[in-house]
Amino acid sequence: MQYWLLKSEPGVYSFERLMREKQRRTGWECVRNYQARNFMRDAMQPGDGVLFYHSSSEPPGVAGIARVVRTNLVDPTQFAADSEYFDPKSKREDPTWRMVEIEGLTACEPFVPLSLLRAEAGLRGMAVLQKGQRLSVQPVRPEEWKIVLKLGGIRADPLPKGHK
Repeated sequence: MQYWLLKSEPGVYSFERLMREKQRRTGWECVRNYQARNFMRDAMQPGDGVLFYHSSSEPPGVAGIARVVRTNLVDPTQFAADSEYFDPKSKREDPTWRMVEIEGLTACEPFVPLSLLRAEAGLRGMAVLQKGQRLSVQPVRPEEWKIVLKLGGIRADPLPKGHK
């Protein structure tokens, strides 16, 4: 099992909105960075843990916990001519952009602001805290996952053991 941090601007798509979705699920579409796409296409697996991070907000931080339920799905927005994420170079027989489907599990109570992440010694190496790190999909080390859960008031890991 691996862990990930997925960034979304809450004005575009918030953790609260995910929790209101049917079955609390959504596709993580509209990613147009090759490294982030490769993480979703090649590395993410069903059952992996997700820190749902609100970016470009005041304050930014981890709003909730989700899990990956399906991987290597075709991102439909690349074929929608009316979408800002339309990619005229992408071919239906060989799509460029992929996505995963995630399921919301629980909110962080309290919300874990970026300032608290930065203050935690055990998170100093966390990708989201590194200068210039702007990827919307980032790996998270298991020890970082545990620290963020604790900061978010989550006493027991919400991911079922051995569940994929």
